Amino acid sequence: MLFNSYIFIFLFFPLVLIGYYCLGHAGLYKPVLAFLTGMSLWFYGYNNIYYLFILVISILINYGLVALMSRIGQNAKLRKCCLIAGLLLNLGILFYFKYYDFFIENVNAVMKKHFPLLNLMLPLGISFYTFQQLSYVIDAYKGECENYSFLEYAAYVSYFPQLIAGPIVYHSELIPQFRDPENRRLHFTNLSRGLYAFALGLAKKVLIADTLSKVVTIGYDNIPELNTFSTLMVMICYSLQIYFDFSGYCDMAYGMAYMMNIKLPVNFNSPYKAGSVSEFWDRWHMTLTRFFTKYIYIPLGGNRKGKARTLINIMIVFLVSGLWHGANWTFILWGALHGILSVFERITNIAAAKIPKWLRTGFTFLFVTFAWSLFRAPSITDATLLWKQLFHGGFSLYQPIRDKFVDLIEVSLLYRMGLGGIMEAYPRLILTVFVILLLAACFLLKNTQEKVAAMKFTTWKFIVVVVLMIWSILSLSEISEFLYFNF
Repeated sequence: MLFNSYIFIFLFFPLVLIGYYCLGHAGLYKPVLAFLTGMSLWFYGYNNIYYLFILVISILINYGLVALMSRIGQNAKLRKCCLIAGLLLNLGILFYFKYYDFFIENVNAVMKKHFPLLNLMLPLGISFYTFQQLSYVIDAYKGECENYSFLEYAAYVSYFPQLIAGPIVYHSELIPQFRDPENRRLHFTNLSRGLYAFALGLAKKVLIADTLSKVVTIGYDNIPELNTFSTLMVMICYSLQIYFDFSGYCDMAYGMAYMMNIKLPVNFNSPYKAGSVSEFWDRWHMTLTRFFTKYIYIPLGGNRKGKARTLINIMIVFLVSGLWHGANWTFILWGALHGILSVFERITNIAAAKIPKWLRTGFTFLFVTFAWSLFRAPSITDATLLWKQLFHGGFSLYQPIRDKFVDLIEVSLLYRMGLGGIMEAYPRLILTVFVILLLAACFLLKNTQEKVAAMKFTTWKFIVVVVLMIWSILSLSEISEFLYFNF
């Protein structure tokens, strides 16, 4: 089930709110947890019941391992065996579904073999809930988590706002909020703030990201036919698409949890305002960055074993991050590029250099946008061809892109307002202006968390929410998945 679907907006989520607050008002903690877990499992298994079995089995195995650790007590060897079993089981399941075919393809290519591929469907959110459960198993081994009940653990792992694409939430952040009776009582302030965040996120996804996807899809499907201007526009449009797509998801997840008095950790903090790649990763998918820092970078030694080892650890983390995002050499190279520039920044201490912030921010955006082309391209060959098209020459807009953009209802309205002559005379104008406005929003406007924190309940805010919701819902005819569902 998708956040941006009719069944979710008009049926599923209203039922969740009604059930959550009715049971919570009656002071029924365990029924609330059971209800949240049941609804979350319905949400997850709605499109594919097969996915649901994998999630449930994963929850049972990990909870059982931690329960076994608790019974073992202080027996270090047996506890370590449980930890190793948890690591192998979680990473093994992730490898089987996400990386097996990639591994076999490369073995076949190197060894000239013909081992069959499994062509497995990637279960939605498996990378996210696997990492979340890994953190629980590791923390339990270290003695850093309580003995939660099975219902608490199941609700924590399956909690639907963060189940599919994050944020990656730690048990200590979510379960105590479930336990707080005050969070199960209706607070109209939080309901209003959450609805505001949800409306902003839905608009980002439906009205902006999905619009940009039409340009990006045509561009990547016709790379050899692009000229310099069209190539540049396609690359920038994808950079903006993934920005508003992921930002929209994070806003909607944050908003839905807020409506239930649950505060999810901030996962997206205006990353294109970053003045370095390191700062970019402090702002983009922030909970993934902290996961890698806590469970990979620090155990490798962090910055405690000398400068050379620190730089190696940074590269390892970025390579793992690239591989986590997808089973393709494009993702590994994408991670390597970010790692190389991050290492360069650490060596030169460029963030502290006397370079104007706007210049560092501009360079970071250009680098990130360039690297995103690897993220989107089906292969390194396609990405290389796209880069070559930047030097092809020509500053006209590729006609199919222009036609697709003009077909949008919102653009058609401009024609009816008498602007058709200008748009025909300057075919690049409307898309260029749209992109410039979006870039200005990325660099200049406050993010949703800041807006929610400073929100004042006014008639204007009410109108904004209503207009965005109606406009977005009317644009739901072509429902699309969030990009991070694929990772």
